[in-house]
Amino acid sequence: MCNNPNRITSERKLVDKRDLIVRFAGEGGQGVVTSAEGLAQAATQVGYHVQTFATFPSQILGGPTWTQTRVSTSHVLSAGDELDVLVAFNREAYDNHVSEVRKDGVVVYNSGDFQLEDDGKSFGMPIDDLAKSTGNTRAANMVVIGAIANLVNMPQKYLEQFVTQRFTRGRANDQEIIESNIKALSLGREQAASSGFSLGTLSAAKRPEGQQILIKGNDAICLGATAAGIDFYTGYPISPATTILVWMQRNLIGPGKFAYQVSSEIESITSILGAGFAGKKVMTATAGPGFSLMGEGLGLGWMAEIPLVVVDVQRGGPATGLPTKTEQSDLFACMHPAHGDVSLPVIAPGTVEECFYAAVQAFNWAERYQGPVILMSEMSLAERAQNIPKPDLSKLTVENRKVYQGSNGYMRYEASGVSPMPLPGRAGSYVANGSEHDPTGDTTHLPERHVQMTERRFNKLKLLEDGTYEGKNTQESIAVMPWGGSKGPAQEAYNLLTEQGVPIGWYYTMYLNPLPPKLLEELRQKELVLVPELNYQGQWASILRSHGVKAEAITQYTGLPFKVRDLTRRIKEIVKSSQKRMVGV
Repeated sequence: MCNNPNRITSERKLVDKRDLIVRFAGEGGQGVVTSAEGLAQAATQVGYHVQTFATFPSQILGGPTWTQTRVSTSHVLSAGDELDVLVAFNREAYDNHVSEVRKDGVVVYNSGDFQLEDDGKSFGMPIDDLAKSTGNTRAANMVVIGAIANLVNMPQKYLEQFVTQRFTRGRANDQEIIESNIKALSLGREQAASSGFSLGTLSAAKRPEGQQILIKGNDAICLGATAAGIDFYTGYPISPATTILVWMQRNLIGPGKFAYQVSSEIESITSILGAGFAGKKVMTATAGPGFSLMGEGLGLGWMAEIPLVVVDVQRGGPATGLPTKTEQSDLFACMHPAHGDVSLPVIAPGTVEECFYAAVQAFNWAERYQGPVILMSEMSLAERAQNIPKPDLSKLTVENRKVYQGSNGYMRYEASGVSPMPLPGRAGSYVANGSEHDPTGDTTHLPERHVQMTERRFNKLKLLEDGTYEGKNTQESIAVMPWGGSKGPAQEAYNLLTEQGVPIGWYYTMYLNPLPPKLLEELRQKELVLVPELNYQGQWASILRSHGVKAEAITQYTGLPFKVRDLTRRIKEIVKSSQKRMVGV
């Protein structure tokens, strides 16, 4: 037993561990998700940085599900690659995931479901039976968390504080629930201690400055929309955007506020068109299939110049595709969703924190230029829980539309740029027309009017060129520029490459259309811009090339995020090859 490197020795107990990656795998309904989120909540509460990832099948219950939690003493950019701990709730989960456990990692398996021979890195626990022995059959996830905490010497008091805070809800049986969960934690710790395994000691948390909150991407979008002053929300359930609808139904309440589940995505877009026309700040959220149905309505919003926000939480496609997997393949559709000449503003956050600020800015843009704005998220962001600094609402800039205050006879579409919007029932009545129109909104087929109005609509995009961007090592001739949720893995890969002395720059923005002009100018000067993105076609790289940028995509279309080690290898190979070509030239 002492020859096994995973077993406890005095030296291993003293190992200073700054990063912990745990994967929970099993069937939907076995507590896979609650275990990952519970560990994340407990770690965040005492000051660690965390990030989770979840992937599951599209059925309501059951099917292979796995989640991952990364706990670190410093800011977390990705969910991590190799696993320190695999918790396998069934044999299928063990078979599918054991290959991703690092050499000195540990496997904890549910011995109540299957058995393994001693392989030197695994130990079993009757997870469900241990939970039942506490009198609380729902405490299985606490058994697991207790075992993991023992493997890294996480103090019991951390977990007890978490349980007490989580289950103190003012109910008569709160104390009973708290005690049963603490007992479950202790049982898990005892099982892990008797196994003889240890991963060392997780370094003490260094609490970030300021107040932190643990939040998922979809919830951050909802909070950002609320901070921006949303009045009206309608939506139709569709993975992975449904939780936005649920959040709004629960929280968008009070005088002048409205949230409602409609019968289709077509009703979603038409209802927010009407509410936006009436002066309300409006939003809906959907995924790729629903966004396709909104195309005609978005064209109407562009033509009639009605402020609105549509959130597209991307998933694998086309058609039904991969409803609960992540992808970045809707970019072409989001920039140009309607027939004819249309170029919609697109904001694509890359982190949970950016989801909040992207929602605020999407409303600001919609109100400023008076038209539809697309906020592009994706499955990996929607379901990712991460600690972020609590937003300071006092520092937000919230914009409201210009409302017409004059008299009747107003030429709504006369100016070359944005013009004040009349509100129904007040002076300045006009037709919000989906047909081509003259300055009053009346239909016209005159060529000169179509030219005038087309140029007006596109010129308004110049009002949105205030987006910010990141740039590092900008003197290098080759740069990496991810977009959306691929930001984290790409940034971690970039950091590793620069540590290795690879000459490469970094660019990033969540403002994809219109791009910040200064950023576009810098990108055009590069010999090569590498674009990690989760789609087959290399959509963002293609759009950058249309802007005169020498862009090359690094694609993946597995339904899962990039692994840092894969990105690091692929970027390094391309940089090396490109340097040889440039020297040859």
